[in-house]
Amino acid sequence: MTLTVRNLQAYYGKSHILQGVDLSVGEREIVTLLGRNGAGKTTSMRCIAGLVAPRGGAIEFDGRPLAGLPAHAINRLGIALVPEHRGIFSALTVHENLAIAARPGDSGWTIPRVYELFPRPGERRGNGGGKLSGGEQQMLSIARALLTHPRLLLLDEPTEGLAPVIVKLLVETFRTIRDSGVSILMVEQNLKVCAELADRHHVVELGRSVFSGTYAELSQGSLIARYLGVET
Repeated sequence: MTLTVRNLQAYYGKSHILQGVDLSVGEREIVTLLGRNGAGKTTSMRCIAGLVAPRGGAIEFDGRPLAGLPAHAINRLGIALVPEHRGIFSALTVHENLAIAARPGDSGWTIPRVYELFPRPGERRGNGGGKLSGGEQQMLSIARALLTHPRLLLLDEPTEGLAPVIVKLLVETFRTIRDSGVSILMVEQNLKVCAELADRHHVVELGRSVFSGTYAELSQGSLIARYLGVET
């Protein structure tokens, strides 16, 4: 499994949001996409998932061009997006949220298996999605994505606003998902999580790629302060 993005260009109306984003994700890798608010991280993820049509550059998945494909076709190829605001159906139960996403596949991800991975939503399978805590909603959103049998999981701010104990649980869960054979591309603001989890990091600034490398390389000099506005 290989995702390659080269010189990605994207617009919202006349606003040129992405002006040259480059990144890659390999087999069984966890890779982060970092940057300040408004840098173009979510737009990059939405382009990869087919929710925003790129206006230039290339997106390839296992050598196959994705630009121009609808979102459902990209999902069928093995890419699943967990959006920043989770996107669960609050009026449906936990089990109903999962049942409408589940489809046949050979990845081994089934509703019983995601209940094993996420016991908390499993214990509340009859509750409405809107009655879950923020952490439980995030678990449900990830579980739903896994039921589409992805080879690449796109996670947009998966730990945002969650308690440290839930963040710690999710970090272990992401490792389990990676070890099952699913690669992960993650937008994440928590640098501790990034340092613990990711093999490599890509940084974007004002819609352009400005860094690609390991956390040790990113930590050199003043790169984190310069590009992320965080003192280490």
